[in-house]
Amino acid sequence: MNRQKFVIEGERIILRKLKLSDVQDICENLQNKEMVKWTLNIPWPYKKQDAIKWIRKSQYRLKNKEEYTFGIILKTTTKLIGSISLMHVDYKNKNAEIGYWLGKKYWGQGFMTESVKLILKFAFGKLKLHRVYANLFEENIASKKVLKKCGFRLEGRIRECRFRYGKWHNELKYGMLRSEYEKLYEKRATP
Repeated sequence: MNRQKFVIEGERIILRKLKLSDVQDICENLQNKEMVKWTLNIPWPYKKQDAIKWIRKSQYRLKNKEEYTFGIILKTTTKLIGSISLMHVDYKNKNAEIGYWLGKKYWGQGFMTESVKLILKFAFGKLKLHRVYANLFEENIASKKVLKKCGFRLEGRIRECRFRYGKWHNELKYGMLRSEYEKLYEKRATP
């Protein structure tokens, strides 16, 4: 990773810090209510001012090492297609929450799985974290598949703890420990 620019390069994507020039791509991707309904914090409808505020907040938190939010950039087009973050970084207890979203037209192509693997390498390699966890709506089948593919384990289910769009939702808790990450990814790297 390029520490000056916060750039992480994968096979088909690049993770980089957000820029104000990303506003248009962010707004285009977040206009689909079906996509936004599974997120915990993205407002609907999503406006240009929401994107500007979010980018500035992300840049501030990145500068202060409180949160690491990256735009997911498709190498072939250089367009921002989504975002992935390490939030609530707790340096004392060496853990952080992962959160992400991807524009609907990019679903089902493995971009998020690649992004999660890259952010895990950053979390366990560069930040030296002990645990990375994720919280998601129980109905979010695609996100569950991504986390399982990447080696996360289901740790629990909190009943009806989130109210979104007029309905109570159960929240699932997934987690991965450094030892699980090392075992899983060292095993894959061995010929």
